[in-house]
Amino acid sequence: MKQTPFYISLFLLLLTIHVQAQEYNFSHADTLRGSLTPERTWWDVMRYDIAVTPDYTTKTTEGYNLITYKVVEKKHTKTMQIDLQEPLVIDKVIFDGSTSLKFTREGNVFYIETPAQKFNTEHTVKIYFSGKPHEALRAPWDGGWTFTKDEKGRPWMTVTCQGIGASIWYPNKDHQSDEPDRGASLTIRVPKALKAVANGRLLDTKKHSDGTVSYKWGVTNPISNYTLIPYIGHYENFSENYLGVKGDLDLNFWVLDYNLEKAKSYMPNEVHNMLGAFEYWFGPYPFYEDGYKLVETSNTGMEHQSNVSYGNYYAGGYRGRDLSYSGLGLTWDFIIIHESGHEWFGNNITTNDLADMYVHESFTNYSETLFIDYNYGEEAANDYNFGIRNDIQNDTPIIPAYNVNAKGSGDMYPKGGNMLHTIRHSLDNDKLFKNILTGLNTTFHNKTVDGIAIQQYINEKSGYDYSKVFEQYLTTTQIPSLQLHVDAVNHNIYYRYANCVEGFNLPLVLKGSEEKIKISPTTEWQSVPFENSNQYLFTPWRIEHMYYVNVELIKKMNN
Repeated sequence: MKQTPFYISLFLLLLTIHVQAQEYNFSHADTLRGSLTPERTWWDVMRYDIAVTPDYTTKTTEGYNLITYKVVEKKHTKTMQIDLQEPLVIDKVIFDGSTSLKFTREGNVFYIETPAQKFNTEHTVKIYFSGKPHEALRAPWDGGWTFTKDEKGRPWMTVTCQGIGASIWYPNKDHQSDEPDRGASLTIRVPKALKAVANGRLLDTKKHSDGTVSYKWGVTNPISNYTLIPYIGHYENFSENYLGVKGDLDLNFWVLDYNLEKAKSYMPNEVHNMLGAFEYWFGPYPFYEDGYKLVETSNTGMEHQSNVSYGNYYAGGYRGRDLSYSGLGLTWDFIIIHESGHEWFGNNITTNDLADMYVHESFTNYSETLFIDYNYGEEAANDYNFGIRNDIQNDTPIIPAYNVNAKGSGDMYPKGGNMLHTIRHSLDNDKLFKNILTGLNTTFHNKTVDGIAIQQYINEKSGYDYSKVFEQYLTTTQIPSLQLHVDAVNHNIYYRYANCVEGFNLPLVLKGSEEKIKISPTTEWQSVPFENSNQYLFTPWRIEHMYYVNVELIKKMNN
């Protein structure tokens, strides 16, 4: 792989980010939330042990987070930054089980003054919190607690917090780059009529004299703050084993009691189909140790690690919609497939900065196309991927500013998925493409990464520098045009790219049922012989179904 184009593209990317930061006028609070401050970098989270008691009537919560951490800098400030969003408050902080620590507040950030600590030593801070947390008005798109009722008018509670951050409901180091290395536990105390479900496995159940019950759940794998989530309601459980590529995988389903029989006849088949497709394309389910869990929720659903939430009405499509407008989207349950796809991209591979969220969403969006391909074949996958372009806005670039907790355009879903479909067809080697996807999940297993590392990996393993392709689709709103001119007299087809970044170098493999031809367009006119046997390969419809480009038929060539 040549290095020069990569550094040029990185320079252009950083320039774009600088311009975006000027345009959006990010605040000091944005920087505190999204950057690795000195008060964050000197300590590394080893484990979270969280306890929470929500009150459905008053819509208040109280609890603590016992944070085990390691000192990772020899010279460091004694100040620890902890994030907890208003109106919640920290009540007290206990260091190493005995010492009370002082703290101050600046908006959604608390600064805790810790005693002197030696390099490479481990310590704990137990942070008690309480208050009336922010409520999600339109979960999962708006973060916070949801206090609602089920169909029988009974309490139903949960949390959603992607983007807005887990500090909306509990104190933590709210930055994606630092996951608890040794996992986490979540203990939820609720009235005995209710059951509480969270990530991983049920570790303990404890009845209290006041008529409440504590449910303690835990994961052994590192976990993103925003995917550590409680569900509270009138739940029933059923389970089974799935024979996956690594052996037995525990499958658990938690649904509202009145949906139990419906769920038994519906959920397992959808999950089996999902696991068959995704273990084929991406490699083993990443969290065999913690199991796979699907939990019914009051919102559409989210990718909570080993604890996927589900609210799609037990039917195909996205709450009755086919996002591809092709008919294919109604033949499978969108929420089960998409949100489970995040177990590989988002939960297994997690980006350091929210600005690189396309790594989560673009790959998971493309998992839908790969699911179609696995079950219905390549042409159906082309149809589905082409159809979801209807939702591409091309309003702003997919990658926003870094270090300010900025989330990019929603185009990171369908446009990012189309970018990957484009690269896959450009490679014209599904074995290699599959190896790249499984390799990503092996190389970056349980790691946090920068988006550029994912791009470099694809470039290296594919043997081709796609840096300009990533730049085109991730940092601009331009759709590349493939211009075609047919010279019937001399029997040539001329082609070139337009409306693209300088150096855009996407190779195209045009193929039919038996024949194919590879071209490498640039912004300069090139040609190939025009023959009866290959002319249908240049049909605009066929090209656009494989590649996210606009095909223009040009009557007269211009320089």
